[in-house]
Amino acid sequence: MNLLAIDTCTEIASVTLMTSESRVSRVLSGIQKSSGHILKLCDEVFQETGTLIKDVDSIIFTKGPGAFTGVRMCVGVVQGLSMSCNIPTMGFSTLELLGFRASQILSSEKIAVALDARMGEVYWAIYNQGKISKLRICNPNDVDILDTNYIGVGTGWDAYGDMLSSASGVIETDLTIFPESSSLIDLALESFSRGESSDFELPQPIYLRNNVAQKSLK
Repeated sequence: MNLLAIDTCTEIASVTLMTSESRVSRVLSGIQKSSGHILKLCDEVFQETGTLIKDVDSIIFTKGPGAFTGVRMCVGVVQGLSMSCNIPTMGFSTLELLGFRASQILSSEKIAVALDARMGEVYWAIYNQGKISKLRICNPNDVDILDTNYIGVGTGWDAYGDMLSSASGVIETDLTIFPESSSLIDLALESFSRGESSDFELPQPIYLRNNVAQKSLK
């Protein structure tokens, strides 16, 4: 099975290509509009593995929430590749990807995910025992009350750490973990093992802040 994973919804853009023989990734950070380099990263992993886009069985992607331009870029690229090459897709929220990745790295079943949504708000979710819930955009003071076994991850904890800790009761944080496409592959493999499958429905983004999305599209 050949899987192509794409994530550009945050400050870090990444691409991973898994084939029967290898798994190759490219990660780009520290530059403005890193999502604009996504096709170049795709070309690099295809060249390194000697694989063609027509050989891909499924495209795995993040559909947001996150940086508005990054979300649109990710979904737009996936739409184009899927429709032009007749490849099914499977999408995951950025919050689920980060929760899953943190859970694997930290060996913890309880992750409190908060991404900086700007405008004094965070994208918030709870990742508990492999399931994501409570996805929303909110003020850092309005997050869920959790027990101290949770670990906070995401840029929201860097921007609003004191407020989030006070509101949620979460004490421990790890600010080194970011969404990455390599974990998208693992998420997809787990989904496939449960009998889920990719499909040909048009990939759609998750913005959560719909009013901003509507204004930006005018």
